[in-house]
Amino acid sequence: MSTTVLLVHGGLWDPMDAQKFWGTPGITAGLAAAGLTVLAPDRPRLPNDWGVEVDALSELLAKRIEPLTIIGASNGCTVAARLTLVYPELVDRLVLAWPATAGDAGVDTLTRAGLLGRGCAPEDAGRLLAGDTLRGTTDAELAGLARIPVAVLPSLMENPMHQRRTVDALLGLVPGSRELSGYPEPPRPDFPPYLDQFVRTIVEFVN
Repeated sequence: MSTTVLLVHGGLWDPMDAQKFWGTPGITAGLAAAGLTVLAPDRPRLPNDWGVEVDALSELLAKRIEPLTIIGASNGCTVAARLTLVYPELVDRLVLAWPATAGDAGVDTLTRAGLLGRGCAPEDAGRLLAGDTLRGTTDAELAGLARIPVAVLPSLMENPMHQRRTVDALLGLVPGSRELSGYPEPPRPDFPPYLDQFVRTIVEFVN
């Protein structure tokens, strides 16, 4: 039986979806060609809190028998971590890729402005931005992920939304976690030359 991976794309109240994040850059096809069973659902476009996102993807886990690996990307790392906490018996590995930086005043101001500009209610924006190292989670919750292999994958080039300090904080919070090779985020135009390397990195970790 092949290993199953659940890909949780990035984005927050924007047009990003699974096809744009994983499909078009070739990741979905690359992982499938490497022998993995790939699930790549769309996240809810306009959630008013992180629980809405977890509930939406829970259908993929609630009826499973065999455990899977979850790969969260950017703000999708929050959803991936929360799913792992809700379904501890069904997640055997977790990758937090390009984790979105939380708690940075400048980043939060820009993100809040983007949320409000797209029609997000102020109280909902507050809930979505709240959290410790990752939005929507506490550091104590993240420390509890140590029961399974956890990997953190940084952005190849640090940028305000995906800061190196967030990667370092996660590696320090989750005992036994490891850092994977860094790559550009898939929607970026500089990602394509790294596709094969990225796929190999993920396949090696999940197997």
